[in-house]
Amino acid sequence: MPVDRHQNMSAIRSRNTTPEWTVRRWLWHSGFRYRLNDRRLPGHPDLVLRRYRTCVFVNGCFWHGHRVVETRAGEGGEGTDEQLPVDLLSSACCKIPHTNRAFWVAKIRRNRERDQQTLERLREMGWHTVTVWECELKGAQREQTLTALVNTLREIGLRERPAPKPTEYDDYYDFELPVAAEPTFSDPYKQND
Repeated sequence: MPVDRHQNMSAIRSRNTTPEWTVRRWLWHSGFRYRLNDRRLPGHPDLVLRRYRTCVFVNGCFWHGHRVVETRAGEGGEGTDEQLPVDLLSSACCKIPHTNRAFWVAKIRRNRERDQQTLERLREMGWHTVTVWECELKGAQREQTLTALVNTLREIGLRERPAPKPTEYDDYYDFELPVAAEPTFSDPYKQND
């Protein structure tokens, strides 16, 4: 059984996963252009939209511990919180295996800590970050999630758009046009007396 689990887990890719392809196709067809896994940025984000200064992470629920709850094993007992080992409670989309549980809890906890550090470093560098979870791309929720992602990117684009550069013609049009108090109309069929 452990050999089977090892082979199953090692066969899971870290790039070009089905959730990534889903997000990439949707963004491409919505007119967004991006770079993949830019190594110049912390955490090598899955998608980098330089024009919007935004990094998109497409996270697998199991590997990044989506919605798991951290608890201290032995809460209510003696000792300080730092001395007590951390345990994770499974969530609906992240089932922690029962075999070799200590290894998986430590691995998922390290991944979550690394994700937080990466997001903080990117924000310090002036980048926006968006995380899309694997469970949000399943079934009827997929279109809602991807539409929300596109709307978020468009909103960021509007906020980050630089002011237009002044042109030599700006001074030419910098005057007020006279406004009539009442519109006057001439009747071409009226005879002048």
